[in-house]
Amino acid sequence: MAKRSTESGPFKFCMIARGTSKAARKRPWVGCYWLLSETLQTRATCAFRTTSTTRHFDNKLSTPSSRSLSTEAFAMADIDVQVAQWKLVEVGRVVLIRSGPYTGKLAAIVEIVDHKRVLVDGPSTEEQKIVPRHVLPLSHATLTHFVIPRLPRAAGTGPVKKLWQKEEIDGKWAKSNFAQKTERAERRKNLSDFERFKVLRLRKQARYEVQKAHAKLRAAAPKS
Repeated sequence: MAKRSTESGPFKFCMIARGTSKAARKRPWVGCYWLLSETLQTRATCAFRTTSTTRHFDNKLSTPSSRSLSTEAFAMADIDVQVAQWKLVEVGRVVLIRSGPYTGKLAAIVEIVDHKRVLVDGPSTEEQKIVPRHVLPLSHATLTHFVIPRLPRAAGTGPVKKLWQKEEIDGKWAKSNFAQKTERAERRKNLSDFERFKVLRLRKQARYEVQKAHAKLRAAAPKS
């Protein structure tokens, strides 16, 4: 016991909890954690029992005396849970082909081959945008927000074309922001040198008009 009294700090608690054995000296932290956890549990219990008021889910305060007499249930908060709008790989989903000979064209999934490949068919109303039926890796496609509803599995080109025209897939895609942005980038990429020069001059003129209007506003503003 004399050896225990000479120890100080957390090692002293360890010697009291586990004794003076060699195993206790090799791992002095085990007993410390046990004693500290017991102390924290005791303090938490005391703090819980001495709490005078409690705030329920209905934002009402109750005292210890009223808690024993009150029998009404807690009013839980209203939570609106919404299903995430995932773009799923499904029959009827319209995809944008990003690689291969049909890059930039649309096609509909008519059958799922496996977890990496799908069978697609793109019977577009425009002849230059038609995609023949073939197996497409999912890594070469981008899922769009458009879905052809009630499309039978492994449907032929005729039924797919009829539903494609009924849902107006080409018109909806032309109005989408992604299609318009892609069209502008493609048009800019195909400009000639003279057309690029005209774009540069038009941008300078627009910037000059903005700066002139800003200068007029600053001149008309009252000076402090």
